Amino acid sequence: MNNEHNISRYHHFLAHSLDELLSKTSPDDNLITLFNRASHEVPAYADFLRQYAPAAKLESAADLATLPLTTKDNYMRAYPLAQRCRHGRLDQCEMIAVSSGSTGQPMFWPRSLEHELDIATRFEQVLHDSFSAHTRSTLFIVCFALGNWVGGIYTANCVRLVSQKGYPITLLTPGSNADEIFRIVRELAPGFEQTVLAGYPPFIKGLLDRGRSESIDWPGYRLRFVFAGEVFSEEWRQLLMGYCGSDRPCHDSASLYGTADAGVLGNETPLSISIRRFFASQPTAARAVFGESRLPALMQYDPASRYFEAHEGTLVVSGDNGVPLLRYHIADQGGIFSYDEMLQLAEKHGANIDIRNARQLPFVYLFGRADFTVSYYGANIYPENISVALEQAPISEWVSGKFVLATKENDQFEKSLCLAVELLPQREKDNADTGIIEKAVIRELLRLNSEFKAYVPLAQQKIDVTLWPHGHPEYFPSGVKHRYSRR
Repeated sequence: MNNEHNISRYHHFLAHSLDELLSKTSPDDNLITLFNRASHEVPAYADFLRQYAPAAKLESAADLATLPLTTKDNYMRAYPLAQRCRHGRLDQCEMIAVSSGSTGQPMFWPRSLEHELDIATRFEQVLHDSFSAHTRSTLFIVCFALGNWVGGIYTANCVRLVSQKGYPITLLTPGSNADEIFRIVRELAPGFEQTVLAGYPPFIKGLLDRGRSESIDWPGYRLRFVFAGEVFSEEWRQLLMGYCGSDRPCHDSASLYGTADAGVLGNETPLSISIRRFFASQPTAARAVFGESRLPALMQYDPASRYFEAHEGTLVVSGDNGVPLLRYHIADQGGIFSYDEMLQLAEKHGANIDIRNARQLPFVYLFGRADFTVSYYGANIYPENISVALEQAPISEWVSGKFVLATKENDQFEKSLCLAVELLPQREKDNADTGIIEKAVIRELLRLNSEFKAYVPLAQQKIDVTLWPHGHPEYFPSGVKHRYSRR
């Protein structure tokens, strides 16, 4: 039965255009079906409802709030993996991914082809709407780490599914092997109209930096980028656009909101990037709309695939998967806006946004990891506040963009703010000016972070900047996910 269902979904995906896939059944219908199937077919969820909501029923999306939240503690870790799958059968799922374990012990997340097809639509949306890959020969290079982690294999599978719809896409999977990526680009990219690099933002930035030091002519390869795993600034995006000679930042890059738990939940679009770039230039307006002194990632999502709710400043998601998710408290900081709400807010603050060809999908926004935040005299300082300064000229010609932020205390218990910054490959610290870096960081903190300006005494509005060689093992070890702060 599962095989027949997968075959049917596969044929449906291949036979229908992106426009048709994005105008499918309503969120209400999908949620009701998801709830009814999970409550009858998933042993763990049936037991969960008996404990927490024995009279639960769902007749529309409006009823969703009456259901209890599921979390890693009260549901995912409370029941065996197979019991969280339909019919208690783990063998009905062909693949299992592993979460990173950044919030605890790594967890297993199974999926079947039907779930991969759903996520492939997010990739098709980026490839079609942003990169016009349906009309251009495209070399797609997966630079996410390969293995059990969700990014690399999932991306490769989904992009290959899109290529099977007739998109002229050729896929390679070197993972995070920089030498192999360079060889692929040099030998194969000239034969394609565009080349897509898909990877973790700091890795892609480091890849381009190293390539520049080795005289790779990035603008000659007509680069496009797919990012996931980290919130970055618009200054950072503009820096990469400069590296590759692009004057179309809203179309030549797109970030995905992806997790091992739920697949890809949303994606940047030319419209969402345009709106975000406006708010990046208007920090007061951004604070009024998003509520913090840092700019969140802003994406659009398909509520018929992944249905979001906002809960006390965090996100809750429902959607089908190997482990069906109903009101799963993913706990990322952020919120949601309808399509009309977002456009009205942007217009209210003076934006003039081009909505031609835009898809009328709602918006989800999310902030970077809260556990990277440093508290200094009561002010929360976010990595995003620092990144903006390091991505400006001439600083961007000295440093990679990676840094570690920390506070230190002297014998008199006086706090100071410290910033360790990674140099670019082959760059010596004598060729970089820490004074310019310090002034730029403080200037951006005062511009972007109202808490820093209000809470930190004037005499303490300073930062101790140190420069470290590229890949220094203490601050910037290779092969591990970078941490932007230390306690």
